[in-house]
Amino acid sequence: MNSSSKKIHGSKVTASDDPAGHGRTDVSFAVAVSPSQASTAAATLASTARALVAPGKGILAADESLSTISKRLAAQNIPSTEETRRAYRELLFTTPGLSEFISGAILFDETIRQKTSAGILFPDFLASHGIVPGIKVDRGTIGLPGFPGEKFTTGLDGLRERLAEYRQLGARFTKWRATFLIGDGSPSDASLAANAVALAVFAALSQEAELVPIVEPEVLMDGDHGIARCEDVMAVTLQRVFDALITQHVILEGMILKTAMVLPGLRSQERWDVTAIADATLRCLRRHVPAAVPGIVFLSGGQNDQDATARLNAICRTPGAPWPLSFSFGRALQNGPLAAWNGRAENVRGAQQALRHRASCNSAAVRGTYSAATEAEPVKPGEAIARSTQPTGK
Repeated sequence: MNSSSKKIHGSKVTASDDPAGHGRTDVSFAVAVSPSQASTAAATLASTARALVAPGKGILAADESLSTISKRLAAQNIPSTEETRRAYRELLFTTPGLSEFISGAILFDETIRQKTSAGILFPDFLASHGIVPGIKVDRGTIGLPGFPGEKFTTGLDGLRERLAEYRQLGARFTKWRATFLIGDGSPSDASLAANAVALAVFAALSQEAELVPIVEPEVLMDGDHGIARCEDVMAVTLQRVFDALITQHVILEGMILKTAMVLPGLRSQERWDVTAIADATLRCLRRHVPAAVPGIVFLSGGQNDQDATARLNAICRTPGAPWPLSFSFGRALQNGPLAAWNGRAENVRGAQQALRHRASCNSAAVRGTYSAATEAEPVKPGEAIARSTQPTGK
């Protein structure tokens, strides 16, 4: 069956497990829609996907869980309360001129329900300022039974109902992250099989709700592996994920892939320049990501801000990629703003300038024009401040 078609029968999910991971796991998920409805939905998905990878723009990942955002606030001696979390996210979203560089923002369950200090729901505020609102829908990882150290991402239970609610709240895309650790015997076939199927079912359910799925199979940087080992693991991972997506009848033209770059492990002794990293990353993606996918966005994955931007620039300036390439950064966009804010209202403007500068550097990288001069260029004081509602901070 063509990857852009939908199988019409009942909407029951069935799966036969393949613990060893041999062959393709048999999963059947179908959406009961008419051909005209399917065509309209596919067009909507494709349009939203293209908007997320608009030229020179990327995605702000502001979807940290409560435990993660609490740790990051604590590192700045900021108490983690619902109000401080709300004020911080408002600081990010109301940054003047942010939509010049940011196409979409990924929210967390708490955040999608919160409002600006003027009483506007965050998704409505973002949409009115040209930024597509999205939502993280997985519920984190648990240990994979029988495979110590490996993880399985949870969150499929009740997902259909949650997706319907998120769409009513204004979300237009979703994200699900699976993680794969490179080690002795890992990732295992069981980990690849289980997480690939979960990613595919998530994507199919999202498209049923007319939400563009961002499929994120993250090969972690943790470890002492070399760049060649990373490329091998990423190749197998992407192949398994796209096999599952196609088996699940996911519309490839209505999804986005979020992936790591091909890099040596954090404890590796290898050192590679940005050109070698770009070559390895693009070689792997060309071999294992169908050209029908409308865009690929890179995660920062623990890289420091400037390394992530420089490597993104090297990848994006290399000609011949069949898909638009961009970024979906969390820490690599937020490190500077969070430190500048420090939980104080008087620091909001400086924090927003820090975010605008980091976003503009990554926008230049998407266009392949980032340089040391771009990094050093100061943000104009007060530029376009009047165009955006200001958060109060704490």
